[in-house]
Amino acid sequence: MDYYDLIIVGAGPAGSTLAWALKNSGKRVLVLDKQPFPRDKTCAGWVTPVVLDSLEIDPEDYRAQHTLQPIRRFRIGMMGQPAVENDHGDVVSYGIRRCEFDHYLLSRVDTDCKLNTAVTSLQRDDRHWLVNERWRTPLLVGAGGHFCPVARLLGDGPGRHETVVAAKEVEFQLSPQQAENCAARGDTPELWFCRDLKGYAWIFRKGRYLNIGLGREDNHKLSEHLARFVADMQADGRIPADLPGRFKGHAYLLYDHAERPLLDDGVLLVGDAAGLAYTQSGEGIRPAVESSLLAAEVLRLAPDASARSLQPYGEAIAERFGTRSLQRHDGWQLPDWVRTSLAGRLMRSHWFTRKVVTEKWFLHQQVPPLALASQGR
Repeated sequence: MDYYDLIIVGAGPAGSTLAWALKNSGKRVLVLDKQPFPRDKTCAGWVTPVVLDSLEIDPEDYRAQHTLQPIRRFRIGMMGQPAVENDHGDVVSYGIRRCEFDHYLLSRVDTDCKLNTAVTSLQRDDRHWLVNERWRTPLLVGAGGHFCPVARLLGDGPGRHETVVAAKEVEFQLSPQQAENCAARGDTPELWFCRDLKGYAWIFRKGRYLNIGLGREDNHKLSEHLARFVADMQADGRIPADLPGRFKGHAYLLYDHAERPLLDDGVLLVGDAAGLAYTQSGEGIRPAVESSLLAAEVLRLAPDASARSLQPYGEAIAERFGTRSLQRHDGWQLPDWVRTSLAGRLMRSHWFTRKVVTEKWFLHQQVPPLALASQGR
């Protein structure tokens, strides 16, 4: 039976970032994922320059072989109303294809990886975990998204007791005719908010590819909301009339709704497995990357895998993302009828859509880059 200092379950941005950040730590690490890479991943797909800097990715080097769509503008509206377009001038974000981005991050990991390998059993033996009756470790790190099997070991685990965001989307390569007839522009993602403010839809063109989707906190009649949005956008010429393939679904937790414990003896969660997606936008890549970098800082110094030794990670998450009990009372917390009546007017405001929706909710420009002791390693 092979022994590892930690086993990371999930090879997406959270898992690969943690393994990458632990290089030269002297720890023997194994990364598991149930899918082969590269693999399709349901995600609108954009990252800010801060994320690329945290990952030490040079945009020009990445762009040489991968899709990297510069974003300078946003087109924002309430469904049923005209949209407002704001020009930020400089590049404020980048569009990526997750199948490329995730594979790229994993390719930088210099540790053992077992892909196309599902976790079929987790057994506790004294102070160690036995994974698939094949690998032994004192620490399991859950990085496998909302339904990560490691998350089932903490609290009540994933289930109906959680308030999730459910989303459906499709990404496909535009034909020359579709590209000519598609009004959506690559440097201008479109965000369309539901009138009840329970979610939003998006249209995001990335070079030759187009991503369309809709996510809602209340997933009741999600398909009907999506079908109505698609029909409206097709009638308006924003997207092609002939969409190929089917829309794929996924789910995730918003930070202020999640109640999952982050750690326990021999267990630690990062990224979507920990329920760290930003509350207003649902964006999960930056929280995934930053939570893994914070975890690496703690694991480099932790004397063992006990909850006491791992607790600094929980404290670091609270300091970085806020205390969840306080987050629930922060932000745009007005009575529903007031919010709904004001929403239409606010979404027609250039100031509000730029300063609040784009720069605060989606770009998180008020959040400084993550400062770590190991930077420059």
